[in-house]
Amino acid sequence: MAIKLRETTRKRIAEPDEVREAERTRVEILRLGDVTLARVILEPGWHWAEHVKPIVGTESCEIEHLNYVLSGRLRGKLNTGEEFLLEPGDFIYVAPGHDAWVVGDEPVVMLDIIGGEQYGKAAKEERKAA
Repeated sequence: MAIKLRETTRKRIAEPDEVREAERTRVEILRLGDVTLARVILEPGWHWAEHVKPIVGTESCEIEHLNYVLSGRLRGKLNTGEEFLLEPGDFIYVAPGHDAWVVGDEPVVMLDIIGGEQYGKAAKEERKAA
């Protein structure tokens, strides 16, 4: 993957290019050329089916993710029935077609290396952008 920048570029997650907020959700987007990194913060009680499904309008999350978990615990279930549990230090690829929810009383904070650009956008918006 080539990043098309002409010089060294530094950005700070504390100063994101874009912030998306919804109930129990904060997504901080950083862009460097054509590469996007998102810091995703999910509060206790967050559940994709409850908090994101109504926004995107799909039965399950249809975005692929490459995530690194910094804190908290997140359980997920693929449409195939396979389940997973993410904890701090986990690095995972999650295929499209899944649901997820926060486990416990600690917020989940993770870096979304693939998928952050589309997070929380309606399915119609995603198709237009593609």
